[in-house]
Amino acid sequence: MTRIGKLAFAQKKCLGQTGLLMQRLGMVWPGARVGVAVSGGVDSWVLLQVLLLRQRIVPFPFEVMAVHLNPGFDPVSHAPLSPWLQAHGVALHAEQTDFGPMAHSSANRKNSACFLCSWHRRKRLFEICRQYNLTHLALGHNADDLVLTFFLNLFRNGRVEGMTPKEDYFKGELTLIRPLLLVDKPMIRKAAKQWNLPVWSNPCPSATQSERAKTEIWLRKIVSEDPAMHGSVYGALKRWQLDVMKGNF
Repeated sequence: MTRIGKLAFAQKKCLGQTGLLMQRLGMVWPGARVGVAVSGGVDSWVLLQVLLLRQRIVPFPFEVMAVHLNPGFDPVSHAPLSPWLQAHGVALHAEQTDFGPMAHSSANRKNSACFLCSWHRRKRLFEICRQYNLTHLALGHNADDLVLTFFLNLFRNGRVEGMTPKEDYFKGELTLIRPLLLVDKPMIRKAAKQWNLPVWSNPCPSATQSERAKTEIWLRKIVSEDPAMHGSVYGALKRWQLDVMKGNF
């Protein structure tokens, strides 16, 4: 085990809660090869930073590789990614796609732009994982995403579903993990600033117009009216989702 030096409160919180979830659910194991989907937002950046610190803490080796798919709105938006990864000794697969513009074009007549773009992005991420023989794909979903997904499924799809922290694909050949699922967004934002991570903005024209964005506005309004409600809603859904995965957490 290697010492990682002094951390600020938000950094320690992100590292600690992520480590707790990873240990309890056995997210990674000796020799794991983890691909981190890095979009450029605070969530995926903090996830990458935390996993690099976890490499120095856990008593077994595992590899980390960054994977970036540029959605096609701004071909140079990911320019800060490569220098940071080189400085930290992290391998990178980056490629330009047309998933975003295609999903917003007249060719997409059946699905929402967000659904189609996400579907193509997920499919390509799975292909890249197979290309590099990765055992894991790590996504930066956090506690806020868990809560939003629950209400989206409830209101829009009539289903009581959240977002699982760990799930297997292709008969166990690939394990998808969401290590930040216990961490609230404000804590992630603070940690990103403290680590001075080179976050860039989301250029997608639907970023503030999607059903997810509308649900987020509604939820923020509801819980902001009663601070105790925020803790109750978030705490209950985090415990419920983890109970679904592994008994009583």
